Amino acid sequence: MLEERIYEDLSVVRRRSRTVFWIVVALAGFVLAYYWKVQVLDHAKYLKSAEANRTRVRPLAAPRGLILDRNGVVLADNRASFKVSLVRENVKDADASFAAVSRLLGLDEKTLRERVDLRKDLPLFEPIVVADGLDSDAVVPIESRRREFPELVVEAEPQRHYPNGSRAAHVLGYLQEPTPEEVRGGSAKTRAGEMVGRTGVERQYDAILRGDDGSVIEVVDSLGRVQNEQGHSYPVQGGTVKLTIDDRLQILAEEALEDREGVVVALDPRNGQILALASHPTFDPNRFITRFTPAEWSVLITDPLSPLENRAIRGLYAPGSIFKLAMALGGLDGGYVTPATTVYCSGATEIYGAVRHCWFAPGHGSMDLVDAIKNSCNIYFYQLGRRMGIEPIAAAAGRLGLGRRTGIDLGGEKDGLVPNTAWKKRALGQDWYPGETISIAIGQGQLQVTPMQIAALTARVAMKGRELHRPHLFLSRPGPDGADPGGTASDLAAAEPGPAPFGEAAFASVIAGMWKSANDGGTGHGARVEGFDVCGKTGSTQTMSRESAARLAQAGHEVKTHSWFSGFAPRDAPRIVVTVLVEFGGGGGATAAPVAQKIFAKFLEIMTP
Repeated sequence: MLEERIYEDLSVVRRRSRTVFWIVVALAGFVLAYYWKVQVLDHAKYLKSAEANRTRVRPLAAPRGLILDRNGVVLADNRASFKVSLVRENVKDADASFAAVSRLLGLDEKTLRERVDLRKDLPLFEPIVVADGLDSDAVVPIESRRREFPELVVEAEPQRHYPNGSRAAHVLGYLQEPTPEEVRGGSAKTRAGEMVGRTGVERQYDAILRGDDGSVIEVVDSLGRVQNEQGHSYPVQGGTVKLTIDDRLQILAEEALEDREGVVVALDPRNGQILALASHPTFDPNRFITRFTPAEWSVLITDPLSPLENRAIRGLYAPGSIFKLAMALGGLDGGYVTPATTVYCSGATEIYGAVRHCWFAPGHGSMDLVDAIKNSCNIYFYQLGRRMGIEPIAAAAGRLGLGRRTGIDLGGEKDGLVPNTAWKKRALGQDWYPGETISIAIGQGQLQVTPMQIAALTARVAMKGRELHRPHLFLSRPGPDGADPGGTASDLAAAEPGPAPFGEAAFASVIAGMWKSANDGGTGHGARVEGFDVCGKTGSTQTMSRESAARLAQAGHEVKTHSWFSGFAPRDAPRIVVTVLVEFGGGGGATAAPVAQKIFAKFLEIMTP
């Protein structure tokens, strides 16, 4: 019995020992498999980490390419500066380090932490830029305390510089550091801490301007101090971009606005080249080179004057009497009027039960189409709008490019709006009323355009519809030998295929009215330049209802409309289109036309030997 009990006890022990044995075997197998994975499968990964503990790859930023005007004037270049980066791997006490570094750099500690936290997904050995745009005097105290601050790295880098400050800012755009999402999802060339094009030409042609970064492989000690170099590759500067802008006209366009909110666009109707583009208020793109604090950025983007907004391609306005050009072309093409059709203007008329007024209260008397354009007579175009109806009006506007982007090589351009019955039903769920057509006929109502669209429309009128070139800023990409590889400029300048939107006779009548407007005592006489045969059309856009304006006027408040002028010169073989919008400028003839006159006169001076 005793032997049987002993045997039974041993059998339990043996079973348990076998279980323990297989558990040990499994654990040993798991450990061996893990070591095999580390040594074989992940060997490259850990070799790289080991190398990173003693080496550091320091990128050498490539200088961005130059941006020039059409005559070689430098609009954007680079200058030497320094930046300071923080390496978290060398931080021993985060709280003490951030407090000391913020004092050394003269940077708010909260801002410092925010800049570091923005790049927290980077490996600990990757430097994070915390201050830049520093000169040699600013980095001397940092370099002198290098042993005290092993977490700081001072590097020289080329910094973007705009020598003319705010001039052509909306054309050039500005740079900003890419977001972490952009770094993760961007191309292999996008790295944390660099500055990339965010708006304007800097963004549109960033791939040309950016260049190729170089790098230095440095051997460092445990404190991150450089011992020697293992390798070096030099950066390659980005390509040069030459623009169609003429800096002489650009200077004048910005000065002519005289600190008023508005837009000046000048372009060559023969090829779509933009000679000047001014949008005011503006900004200094140099401010974007050094990193903003959140408070500084908030002040800029909440400015009620919206200085970052490029009004030329993003500002939406009713075109006012400028739209009468489209009305005249559509009316002539559709047979609703002829050049000889006359309408009597007594200063007011009743249409659809409502009294409609002309801007000239005494009335213009009897006039034909050419004189109606010359005098910008509302009564004539009220009657034309009643005859045409909204669908033919919308079709004529669409054939002249309104309601869609011009295709300019700048990001963010808006489409505008040409309303019709289908749009109103779709957008508002309402039927179209005939009275709304009468407002559209003189460029009011829901109609919305950008100044760039009006410039493109005027260019098409100037060329009698023969061809339509896309407005563009890119002129050439000069190589090291001064030659242009070609491609982009010719693609941008290509004319839109297809027949002219209206007959040449219709354009001739409209141009005759525009010529009389500027040269025969019409509303655009303020744009007249002796010996240049300017043709133009003015416009004034209501910013509120007539009733509201009357109430404010009775209360002693000045009520001003937006002021428009758009025209070209000379009448035969046009060379330049000028479009001006001045917000709250009053009458187009009194405010916008004189601005255009300055541009026309300067251009005549430039082109005259």
